[in-house]
Amino acid sequence: MTQDKVRVPDLARMKAARQPITMLTAYDFPFARIFDNCGVDLLLVGDSLAMVVRGEANTLAVTIDEVIYHTRVVARARRRALVVADMPFLSYQVSPEDALRNAGRLVKEGGAEAVKLEGGVAVAEAVARITAVDIPVMGHVGLTPQSVHRMGGHRVQGRKSGRAPGCRERLLEDAAALEAAGAFAIVVEGVPPSLAREITASVAIPTIGIGAGPDCDGQVLVMHDMLGLGESCAPRFAKPFAHLWNEAAAAASSYVREVKERAFPAPEHCYAEARGASR
Repeated sequence: MTQDKVRVPDLARMKAARQPITMLTAYDFPFARIFDNCGVDLLLVGDSLAMVVRGEANTLAVTIDEVIYHTRVVARARRRALVVADMPFLSYQVSPEDALRNAGRLVKEGGAEAVKLEGGVAVAEAVARITAVDIPVMGHVGLTPQSVHRMGGHRVQGRKSGRAPGCRERLLEDAAALEAAGAFAIVVEGVPPSLAREITASVAIPTIGIGAGPDCDGQVLVMHDMLGLGESCAPRFAKPFAHLWNEAAAAASSYVREVKERAFPAPEHCYAEARGASR
């Protein structure tokens, strides 16, 4: 495992060398430091924090100020990984100038090294505006969570042919538009593996899959899904590499029991009395 700092140009070299890229979401200092120490290449401060941190049904309520806050914490923790910050709903769709302003805030105030936004053809102008001032942009096509109402829920995209939003040929056009606008990588989410494979082969920039099969140039998971930190089952595409929800519940239950039984704190958890103190 290399300890060299991961930078934007490194991802293109990793794709060329067929070296898989790893990305996890992070929202706080401890987990960002753990993932960074373990060699995760990119840390994504995702607007998924609405769902996994705040317990909301979708990502739409997250604000740019909230993402800046969490990005600042994650950026403070990382030594090696590239920190990417999500641009939340309505932080880039209103105008290219608005997109540039908010992307700049994520870099200047949050410490992000790149930003990520959803969409393809429809946001290409905003991507070009941001990259024109040398802020790296990661795109996101396929199942785009900010489009939850248009999709009718978090549904697999790209199964139907056509050029309407979410259709196979449109997603290929979206990926091409992002590359042409200057994006350095593209997240491909919630599409059949054959389409993810075609998108990956059609662009020179790296693709990072989530629920898109094994043929993207890298993979990303939401940390809570990867760690088994959800009360309910993880999505079909996510593999829990641990079951921390159950472990945390067991630890909390033990704490409650020991306090109720006056077993904690024990003598070894107490400070020594000062010499000469009355007993």
